Amino acid sequence: MDANNTFDSDLIHAIFKHIWARRFRERERSDAIDATEAELQVALGTTKKNRLASANANALKLSCELLKSFVSEAVQRAAIIAEAEGMDKIEATHLERILPQLLLDF
Repeated sequence: MDANNTFDSDLIHAIFKHIWARRFRERERSDAIDATEAELQVALGTTKKNRLASANANALKLSCELLKSFVSEAVQRAAIIAEAEGMDKIEATHLERILPQLLLDF
């Protein structure tokens, strides 16, 4: 497979880091854990705050391939719907129609 025919792993990594940072900030604001449980986790060193989120190169490559496959399948299914309606272009409504089944299939 051609390396240029997939998503940029640096872009996917940047997206992951953005999501991880947002979730970290949400956890910081959340007071869902009571004090005794939090103290126990700190004593054991198992708090989520102590763990760093990261992804190795193989995980990023696999994520890129999965995303490529997902997008390709979405376009193909939407094109079938558009063609059945006699249209030359895929519109948002075509993607909306195929999305529920696509999400179930993936």
